[in-house]
Amino acid sequence: MLLRPLRNWAARALRREGPGSLAPGQGTRGAQHRASLRDKDRENKKEKKSVICVEGNIASGKTTCLEFFSNTTDMEVLPEPVPKWRNVRGHNPLGLMYRDACRWGLTLQTYVQLTMLDHHTRPQTSPVRLMERSIHSARYVFVENLYRSGKMPEVDYVVLSEWFDWIVRNIDVSVDLIVYLRTTPETCYQRLQLRCREEETVIPLEYLNAIHHLYEEWLIKGGLFPVAAPVLVIEADHDMQKMLKLFEQNRDRILTPETQKHGS
Repeated sequence: MLLRPLRNWAARALRREGPGSLAPGQGTRGAQHRASLRDKDRENKKEKKSVICVEGNIASGKTTCLEFFSNTTDMEVLPEPVPKWRNVRGHNPLGLMYRDACRWGLTLQTYVQLTMLDHHTRPQTSPVRLMERSIHSARYVFVENLYRSGKMPEVDYVVLSEWFDWIVRNIDVSVDLIVYLRTTPETCYQRLQLRCREEETVIPLEYLNAIHHLYEEWLIKGGLFPVAAPVLVIEADHDMQKMLKLFEQNRDRILTPETQKHGS
């Protein structure tokens, strides 16, 4: 006897409110929530942020480039975390790798991957972020060089590659522009001799040649690996004053990466 009145009440309620109706007051809250989401979407589009990576061989002028842009309004600069690589709770994996790459290559590159991932994923405080190198060059240039030169066993290479592939699939490490400071290995070697960083005193010209070849293969020739963003090539075989002029000439192209296309 009770079921028939309940069915009649439910039918009247559906006709009155409609099949998708909400409880009193809920519709207002839903509309406010949807409006809030639309506002956030507009705000996110308005605050579109860019990530630019400065790439190049050792001593190609990356630090000079970052210093040039360090006082630019609305830009944050992230130098390569070399101090961390030189001191991990009292250990220096960077120095160890240069002295015995076969033994310490995996150790260093595991930590490089972690610290570069931290740079890619930390909250961005300015519209433009300028990074020295990237997690992409760590994999496509430096890990690749260790493997091709026979100084990293295949199992180490595969494990690092698996980690990198997982990161790229699951974490946003996207880049909007790559600024490639293109230098000859000989120029880099001369600069290394002048700056005399302790770990770099054992770097031979052959190593710089290998790194140069991999950068060219990745960013210029289009080899085995994907290029993460458009590439702006700056020929960097110049003295300091000429380099600063080149950075000034390319300032607008670097600060507006969305307008760039591949090429110099």
